[in-house]
Amino acid sequence: MTERRDQDNNQIDLFLPYLADLDLRDQREMMERPFFSLSKSKRLKPIDYTSPDGKTWVHVSANPNYGMATIWDADVLIYCASVLNDMKERRANEIPRVLRVMPYDILRSIGRPVSGRSYALLGAALDRLQSTTIKTNIRAEHRREATFSWLDSWSQIVDERTERSRGVSLALSNWLYEGVLMAGGVLSIDRAYFDITGGRERWLYRVARKHAGGAGEAGFSIALPTLFDKSGAEGQYRRFKFEIAAIVRENALPGYDLALAQAATSSEPLLHIVRRAERSAPAKPRCAPDRSVALPATPDRIRTRAGAEPAGYLTDETLAHLREHYRGWDFHSLHAEFKTWIHTDEQRTPDRYQSAFIGYVRRYHEKNRHQLKSY
Repeated sequence: MTERRDQDNNQIDLFLPYLADLDLRDQREMMERPFFSLSKSKRLKPIDYTSPDGKTWVHVSANPNYGMATIWDADVLIYCASVLNDMKERRANEIPRVLRVMPYDILRSIGRPVSGRSYALLGAALDRLQSTTIKTNIRAEHRREATFSWLDSWSQIVDERTERSRGVSLALSNWLYEGVLMAGGVLSIDRAYFDITGGRERWLYRVARKHAGGAGEAGFSIALPTLFDKSGAEGQYRRFKFEIAAIVRENALPGYDLALAQAATSSEPLLHIVRRAERSAPAKPRCAPDRSVALPATPDRIRTRAGAEPAGYLTDETLAHLREHYRGWDFHSLHAEFKTWIHTDEQRTPDRYQSAFIGYVRRYHEKNRHQLKSY
């Protein structure tokens, strides 16, 4: 599908400066119910789910031409939810339900390579998101059920003068749009989520974030048969149980520890999920800082309580500082380049890691800011 670009519609241009470094958010109700296929192979078998108390149900059906939307396709919805939430937090006057964005920004934000094949796969994902039909009583209010597709429509935007693509237009379903913008409608997720390759692991991370993210040290437990029903996975429970046991042994979900425990009233085990305590980065030799790296002091709030700045990763305070002063850049890509530069020479290890990276971004910004659309 294509549409001509309205010459007065500058929404894409306004979006471009900040999409590359979104704070990632997932829609809360999508995180635990079986809304997506967990397999990359084409799924036509519907998902039918009813909660143990009989109060909540979900039915998902696939279009035979495209198949059911997958949990990898849901990355696009996470991107859209993150865009809407960003606009909400910035108190935008109007938050559109139709987003006009560049495919490049989508791919970069969800950790995909930027290539011809990736663009083709993105188009196929959008087709599945538009053609998959969901019926549910979740947030159906006074109606018996809500029926929708994740995208009401999507189209390529073509410049009338040059006939070149100017991005894509994504019309979000009302159910998704309202769910993102309602109070408490989204939860933050780890950017490492996009590195998870397995469908069950991806779904399990979302369950962990939804239930164990705020459960404290006690964590969250769920019976495996219940977990199986909530996954909507194809195949037999026996196979699902075997695969969950393998995931538990690997214990590689970002930010969460997994364990199987014996249930008191059943022969089937419980899956116990607890949020992993923050682990300090390994100590590095303290070297004299490279004067080309340790640049002007950053705000005191970036320091830890012990007085030293955390190394090897970016703190929320650092990212907030960068977004305030140097908006428009992909800070995670710049951070990867910064770490590569440091690791090529041990003498470059800075005393003040967060300050050093902010200085690195400042120099990069001063050198390249003419590339930003706002300049």
